[in-house]
Amino acid sequence: MKNLKKALIAGTCSVLLVAGSVAGTMAYLTSTDTVTNTFTVGNVAITLDEAKANTDGSLVEGADRVQANSYKLLPGHTYAKDPMVTVLNDSEESYVRMTVTLSKSAELDAIFTGEANMLEIFNGYDSTNWLYKGNVEDATANTRTYEFWYKETVSAADGNVALDALFDSITVPGEITNEQLATINDMTITVNAEAIQADGFETADAAWAAFPAN
Repeated sequence: MKNLKKALIAGTCSVLLVAGSVAGTMAYLTSTDTVTNTFTVGNVAITLDEAKANTDGSLVEGADRVQANSYKLLPGHTYAKDPMVTVLNDSEESYVRMTVTLSKSAELDAIFTGEANMLEIFNGYDSTNWLYKGNVEDATANTRTYEFWYKETVSAADGNVALDALFDSITVPGEITNEQLATINDMTITVNAEAIQADGFETADAAWAAFPAN
């Protein structure tokens, strides 16, 4: 009887050892997968140019568009000037604005007996597409800057997008005298264009409020 007990105990231990061995090699059902995210850098790019003009304001036929013109001012004379923004291919949807800065602000105000109204000087201002947002005078720099926002966001995913010119020419009022004209000799009109991504902003106001200061 004693020998039978020993045999049963030995047999039980043997079974447990086998069970332990099976449990130790048991394979669980598993699965793995990987998602790799690749980020490319978005892009917003624009150009600004205008038709090439002679000093008398007439267009230079067949010439490429340029980023600067020089004029000889005469009372009552009109000069070709059509600043145009192009949003370049692959640019993200963006807001676009233009600023027009006139030097000799104090002298211009004196000539016009009050604030010089740029909208009376520039012809063909495109108020349908470019929204006038007001102007700011910088007394220290003696400039006045006018600001215009394009009416909607612009996307250039499928090629360059040329926006309508802000205006097409300038006219020196005929009532300006030679003496007054002399006070604005070397006056400059500087046009700037800026763009900022639309994504992340609910309105144009919010976008331009976040635009880096110059």
